[in-house]
Amino acid sequence: MQKTIDPGPAQALLAGVGLPVWLIWPALAFNALAAGLLVAGRFLKPLGRLLAAYCLLTSVFHFVPSDPWQMSIMIKNWAVAGGCLILSALTCH
Repeated sequence: MQKTIDPGPAQALLAGVGLPVWLIWPALAFNALAAGLLVAGRFLKPLGRLLAAYCLLTSVFHFVPSDPWQMSIMIKNWAVAGGCLILSALTCH
């Protein structure tokens, strides 16, 4: 939600690693689709794996050792990735 209301900080992170700032919009679309699928309980096994990979990939943008807030977001992403992998492993279909 924060990226929707004020995309500037997220776009700055993208620009800081040399990526185009417009990538924020496909990321937001992916987040919204994934949230809807999670709520609906659909495609949980592949979605869990995909979300885990997404969380690990996006944690790279938050690796800013001089900024404790960004480092906490990076570690949070790792924790969420672990939860997504557990979801994927425990899903029957």
